[in-house]
Amino acid sequence: METPASSPGRDSAAPRRTPGSGFVLLARMQYISFTLTLHAFHLVAWHQVLILAYISRLDKKEVVQTEKAPAALGPYSQAIKANNLVFVSGVLGLVPETGKFVSDTVEDQTEQVLKNMGEILKASGAGYSSVVKTTIMLADLKDFKKVNEIYGKYFSSPAPARSTYQVAALPLDAKIEIECIAAL
Repeated sequence: METPASSPGRDSAAPRRTPGSGFVLLARMQYISFTLTLHAFHLVAWHQVLILAYISRLDKKEVVQTEKAPAALGPYSQAIKANNLVFVSGVLGLVPETGKFVSDTVEDQTEQVLKNMGEILKASGAGYSSVVKTTIMLADLKDFKKVNEIYGKYFSSPAPARSTYQVAALPLDAKIEIECIAAL
């Protein structure tokens, strides 16, 4: 009778299979699989911990409010501090004490917008030099050059990133509205 090692068609140099060797191999594979799964779980668990830590920092937002700038016209804040940033809501050229526009000209409104924004930034612990992004909304894009001249007096080099849009209408028929983001 032939033994498995000497069977025709088999390589005699091939390792012999002993009874139970399949079980040992299977057990080793399961152990490796379990170990890899455990490591993957730890990676996922740490990843989730890091995400939760980041989100918990975002949950700690602080309202910024000052009476030296016009009050919000609706259910929003003048600004929010979160994650070492200040997000200033759109600011209009209203005089804080009266709630009326400083005048009907885009130049005067721009000047007042930037003064109001400065007061909100100051209340948050930031300033014009901390601003990293502004968004300007104009009732008429033809006012772009006039706004730039005034804007340039408030933001020195390097100036913040900026977007400027002409919009269909602004609150209270304003000529200009500016919002910004500042780093703390």
